Amino acid sequence: MTMLLKNIKHMLLAITGGLIIFSAGAQAKNDKTTIGAIYLDTQGYYAGVRWGVQDGAAKGGGKIEIIETNAQGDVSKESSFIDTMIARDVNAVVLSAVSVNGSVRAIKRANEANIPVICYNTCINEKGVDNYVYAYLVGDPYEFGKKLGNTAADYFIEKKITEPAIAVINCEAFEVCVQRRKGFEDALKAKVPGMKIVANQEGTVLDKAISVGEKLLISSGNVDAIFGESGGATLGAVKAVRNQNKVGKTVVFGSDMTTEIAQELVNRQVLQAVVDISGKKMGALVFTQAMNAINRQPVGQKVVQVPIDLYASSQSATDWLATHKDGLP
Repeated sequence: MTMLLKNIKHMLLAITGGLIIFSAGAQAKNDKTTIGAIYLDTQGYYAGVRWGVQDGAAKGGGKIEIIETNAQGDVSKESSFIDTMIARDVNAVVLSAVSVNGSVRAIKRANEANIPVICYNTCINEKGVDNYVYAYLVGDPYEFGKKLGNTAADYFIEKKITEPAIAVINCEAFEVCVQRRKGFEDALKAKVPGMKIVANQEGTVLDKAISVGEKLLISSGNVDAIFGESGGATLGAVKAVRNQNKVGKTVVFGSDMTTEIAQELVNRQVLQAVVDISGKKMGALVFTQAMNAINRQPVGQKVVQVPIDLYASSQSATDWLATHKDGLP
């Protein structure tokens, strides 16, 4: 793990130790706008979101305070934090929800306390979004997967592989990841009808993704490609291919750009393409929606689509690295 990646992970882990308060400047206590922010886990994407939220607050003229935590994928931690935000009477809460159904009650409590809730990346079920959420920002996960599936199809057509065997390392505890896979499969199958998913196992955290990837490569016979549904799954798949000496035999199509993932895409020995939603851009948009809610602006579309980017060449990865020297996606 690079020092930059370690620093980002340590920063996100530090948030899990309790409440972190980011204040954009000195202000009178009764003149604060306070936003509670919850990051889902310690993947680098959420460091980018955090940067976008804090940058928005810093541009707010020194009158905005962000109280933040990391749920580490734990619905009870998420619920406890929301209750703390209700007790502190914050002006808004932003979060990537841990559970489609398990997060509903806490978000409902915030809504009943007249605290607007803005979801990003993941949220609660459709009924809950309609009733308790001000806005839900997400890059259409089906289109996300479709972009990658089309790129994978072009690769197999070029290589004249008509019946590719695909293994999946997933994050399908979250509905967005299920939709990513469906988009990937549908697009790939439309162009390469002989494709087959030979394995599909969960592995979002890097260490687990490496282990799962190695087991899939050993147990599934000849695997032409692995689809990583998240950043951890993608990097884990690449490392598994290298560890099992499958470079040149198995490639990876992945999700969610980070510095280490971009470096792998530059050489393209294993990783062929990545689809990404910028964490920084997401954070900036989340902050804007939070301020809209605080200022009681009527919401237009409840579900707000954010841009989806495809990186499918060494040059595109090189350009990404040049514009993300801080390592934040």
